[in-house]
Amino acid sequence: MTQRKGEKPTISIQEHMAIDVCPGPIQPIKQISDYFPRYPRGLPPAAPHQVGHAGPLSPALSATSATTSATAAVESDRPNEDKPERACAGASAPLQATKRDEEPDVEGYDSDDSTTLGTLEFSLQYDQENNALHCTINKAKLPVPRYKKGLKPMDHNGLSDPYVKLHLLPGASKANKLRTKTLHNTLNPVWSETLTYYGITDEDMVRKTLRISVCDEDKFRHNEFIGETRIPLKKLKPNQIKNFNNCLEKQLPVNKTEDKSLEERGRIMISLKYNTQKSCLVVGIIRCAHLAAMDANGFSDPYVKTYLKPDENKKSKHKTAVKKKTLNPEFNEEFCYDIKYADLTKKTLEVTVWDYDIGKSNDFIGGVSLGINANGERLKHWFDCLKNKDKKIERWHTLTNELPGSLND
Repeated sequence: MTQRKGEKPTISIQEHMAIDVCPGPIQPIKQISDYFPRYPRGLPPAAPHQVGHAGPLSPALSATSATTSATAAVESDRPNEDKPERACAGASAPLQATKRDEEPDVEGYDSDDSTTLGTLEFSLQYDQENNALHCTINKAKLPVPRYKKGLKPMDHNGLSDPYVKLHLLPGASKANKLRTKTLHNTLNPVWSETLTYYGITDEDMVRKTLRISVCDEDKFRHNEFIGETRIPLKKLKPNQIKNFNNCLEKQLPVNKTEDKSLEERGRIMISLKYNTQKSCLVVGIIRCAHLAAMDANGFSDPYVKTYLKPDENKKSKHKTAVKKKTLNPEFNEEFCYDIKYADLTKKTLEVTVWDYDIGKSNDFIGGVSLGINANGERLKHWFDCLKNKDKKIERWHTLTNELPGSLND
C-alpha cells in the first residue's frame, strides 16, 4: 500500500490482529510495529551509540536516527505500568530472534561420514615368538543425533546392538574371521575383549592387512554394517603394543582379482621330537588355523592324517579326531613312529587335513610335507629336529592345495 506525502503511518487491522508464531501460547499483538519498527527501504536498523565513536553521518542515516529517537521519546511517555508484558516485548523479542537464528536446524543437519560413523579404540600386538597376533577391542563411540560423538544409531529406538568382527586380507573371510560379543542397546559400547590370530608369520606381517568392522546385530533381519577401519600389519613392531583410535569409514570393496597361486588353504602347527630312549619320532598335531571352508554352512569338520614315507608295510597312517563345524580346530594329539635315528634322513613326513562328510567322500583341504626333500621352513624344521634330539620343536606351516604323494583318502 502506497503512502501519500504528509500522511501519518496507519496500522491496518491485519497488523493489530497478527499472531505471534513464536513457541508458547498464541497471543494477539497490540502493535506489530513494536516487533518490526519501520525503517527507510534499504537501510539497516540504527546501531546503538558507541562511546568514543566520532565521525560524520550521512543525511539519510541522521534523519533515520532522529526519527527513531523521537518515536522512542513518544513511546516512553506512554504509561506501561499496567502492561508490563508490552514494556518488555520490544526488548525480549530481538533476543529471542537472535537465539532462534543461532540454534542449528537439527532436522536438516547433515554431516559427513567421518563424524556420523563413529570412532573405535583398539590395540594390536604381534607376538613373534608364538606366531600370534593379539587384537584388543576396547570401546567405540557411535554418533547420536544432535552432534554427540558415538556410533551411528541403527535401530528404531535410536540405539544399536554393536559387535566387532576381524578379517585378515587377503584371504577367505570365513577362514580368518573373529568377532566379539554383542552389546545391546548402546551407542558407547565397551568390550575390553582380546581376539587372537594364531599361525601368523613374519611374511604375513609384511603383506597382510587387518580389517576391523563394526556391525549392528539384528535378530529379525540381516546384520547391518556401521563402519570399518583397516590396518596394514607392517605398521606393527614385533612384541610391542600399538594403540589406535580410528574414525570408522564406509565399507571398501575387497579386491577379488588376486592371484590364485597365492590362495591359502590354512595353517597347521606341528611339533617334532626324536625320543632317543624309545628310538621313535614323536609327531604332534597341535592345531590348525584359517582353514578353507568346505561345507555349505561356511565351515568344515576337519581332521588330520599323517604318513611317514616311504611306507613299505603301510602301517604309518595315523588320524586325529574330527572337530565339528570349525575352521580353527585344536587337536593336541601325538603319534609315535618307531624308527632308527639314522633312517630319518631317508624319510618324508606327509601331513594332510581333510573335511569329514557323511554319505560321500571326504574333501581334501590342504597338506604339507616335511623331510630332506622339502625346502624353506619345512626343511629347516626337519633339520632342527635331527640336530636337537629329545627336544620338541614346534613350527607353523602353510597348507598347500596339492595332495602330497598323490594320497587317497
